Amino acid sequence: ERARNRLTLRNDLVAAIARDEFQLYYQPQVRLDGKGVSGFEALLRWKHPTRGMVSPAEFVPLAEDTGLILEIGRWVLRTACRAAADWPDDQRVAVNVSAVQFGRSNMVAEVRAALAMSGPSANRLELEITESSVMENPEEAIEILQRLGRMGISLAIDDFGTGYSSLSYLKLFPIDHLKIDRSFVADIETDLNDRAIAFGTIALAHSLGLNVIAEGVETEDQLELLRSNGCDEVQGFLLSKPLSSAAAFAFLHARCPAG
Repeated sequence: ERARNRLTLRNDLVAAIARDEFQLYYQPQVRLDGKGVSGFEALLRWKHPTRGMVSPAEFVPLAEDTGLILEIGRWVLRTACRAAADWPDDQRVAVNVSAVQFGRSNMVAEVRAALAMSGPSANRLELEITESSVMENPEEAIEILQRLGRMGISLAIDDFGTGYSSLSYLKLFPIDHLKIDRSFVADIETDLNDRAIAFGTIALAHSLGLNVIAEGVETEDQLELLRSNGCDEVQGFLLSKPLSSAAAFAFLHARCPAG
């Protein structure tokens, strides 16, 4: 039964690419220095014709296993860059890159093509890469990240602290942001260990000259704890749920009417 369901889902994924069933939603990333929205993280959604919205947790691992993530990831990158082209010049778009994309596709060429097709400058794009994807082949990862960095692209380590957390390589990666995973933010008000990890990540990042984004912020107390301990940016339902492209544009101009 599991094998049959997996095969059905795989076939549906292939059809979804052809029928353009994927959508991107954009979650605002807000600066805690009072300077408003810094950008949006692009989040993939799949609206299945009969099943409705399918969770990324269900279809992304299958897309990675089958290699379909390469084509899907290419679509995500180009669609996100097109959306960012309509935003003010100080707004970036953050795009998640899976380990399969990072290891099997020509990332630099893909990124260059997406920017050329869509129009925004390279410094408007941020790529979010997990620790596990860069640690599979760290020497090659450093070379790829350096080439992307030389293009002007911003780079972030996503879900920091949940993967290999090899600090010996962290100092060599040409990255700009560390993202505190939502699992450390959810109980930051009551769990002293989660609080210590979150605050330690902020201190570590700042000592390395990096900015910190905390995700999954849902309460005012979480926000204030992060603000008081120097976190640079946050995202989460407290600030905004993920928005359609049109709603993200409206949100941005409501927050930054002069932009």
